[in-house]
Amino acid sequence: MATTLELLADYHQIHVMDEQSEGDPGGVWTEQTLLDGLGVTDGALAIRTAVNVTVAVSVHVLPQQPDDEGKDFDHVVEASLHLASGRLVVMGCTDYFPDAARFDMPADWIRVRASRRNLAAAVEADIDSYESPETAEQLRLQAWPAQFSAPHIIKRWVQPETA
Repeated sequence: MATTLELLADYHQIHVMDEQSEGDPGGVWTEQTLLDGLGVTDGALAIRTAVNVTVAVSVHVLPQQPDDEGKDFDHVVEASLHLASGRLVVMGCTDYFPDAARFDMPADWIRVRASRRNLAAAVEADIDSYESPETAEQLRLQAWPAQFSAPHIIKRWVQPETA
């Protein structure tokens, strides 16, 4: 079952973290992590978005790795996250932490797959992108118990150069 959220991707990012994490995922951005659309720090992940407005986020807590690797998505990344508390927090980077969405999972290592789509349309519509489903950026987060493994870029989308 999926939980649907509407989150402000302020500063082009959504944060996924352990409820007890003290890591700051906002400080992970380098030229490479921006290209990858993924920043990893102790206890937290930062998922880069194409737009700096509200994005549609669906969160799927799964018992095991899903078969679907995001063929219908533009950009797909995975990373491990140590979930010491057993509570996964999903929020916009400037959201109020106590009000953020929380999801129960086994306390241990989990894997998070972030799949993003509708990116070209969202970039073209810019600040008006969330006014229509045809132009809204969509982010699917899938999380399941898994041993630690290195971050992996499954599918890369590169924003076209503007004239």
